[in-house]
Amino acid sequence: MHEDTDLFTVGQLAQRTGLSARTIRFWSDIGAVSPVARSAGGYRLFDAAAVERIELVHTLRQLGLDLPTVHRVLEQQATLAEVAETHVRALDAQIRSLRLSRAVLSTVAKRGTSTQEMTLIHKLAQLSARERQQIIDGFVDRVFAGVEDEDALVIAEFMRELPAALPDEPSVEQVDAWVELAELVCDEGFEQALRHRVVNSGPDNRIEFGLNIRPLVIEHAGHAVTMGIAPDSEQGRITLDRIVPADLPAAEQVSLLAWLDTVTEPRIERYWQLLNLINGHTPEEPIVSAFRWFADGLRAHR
Repeated sequence: MHEDTDLFTVGQLAQRTGLSARTIRFWSDIGAVSPVARSAGGYRLFDAAAVERIELVHTLRQLGLDLPTVHRVLEQQATLAEVAETHVRALDAQIRSLRLSRAVLSTVAKRGTSTQEMTLIHKLAQLSARERQQIIDGFVDRVFAGVEDEDALVIAEFMRELPAALPDEPSVEQVDAWVELAELVCDEGFEQALRHRVVNSGPDNRIEFGLNIRPLVIEHAGHAVTMGIAPDSEQGRITLDRIVPADLPAAEQVSLLAWLDTVTEPRIERYWQLLNLINGHTPEEPIVSAFRWFADGLRAHR
């Protein structure tokens, strides 16, 4: 404390606050903490209120506020609550960005990608919800163009279901799933294969097949695959009868085989698995082998 007054020099303030004299001088130079007087030797002198002011500036700086914002608070141009709310939003955005970067880097490490692929993955992960939806919508629109069958159009809508945004803390699996899905829908071979199935299947009972026959295939044909039962064997015929009746009309069998042609395509199954991952759901175990067994059994016994 200055010997003749209740004032403090820069050095004394540094001792009381634990800050460097250089920092206090800088804050004084920019007007954050102003001296109330000068000593006979020209040294800056501060009153007791400066101690509280310096501690406030120090706290706000530690919380990440820049000096212009700190100055607005000190000059009461903005309330501390207003500044805090704004800063919270900025921190939230920064946290989301850091989490996304972490997930992208984890995906890069997992996939062993090149520098070009890393750039692509980063761009894909940073797409807005609207941009991601446009990629999927464009793919589905091309696959189902001109199709009027109601069941097919219901499936098309299911294929569009993406979350409004990646989670605030996306998992590596979700980022990787989105990148893989984007690669899949940009694969012209996959698009053409799916388009061929959609256009050539004609009106059928796909929704009914999916709801009624699918669980039976998973249960019975899946068990047959596990047990090594050949689809064209007698035991295979018995298993087949547990899934569909022996007197299933020929027209329905044709529609059923057309549906099976779709669900036995591994890339189509992967599409649904990736959608589940992106939407935060646990994807089902791969079941293509069970449906292939079922298709082979139909052809062998019917």
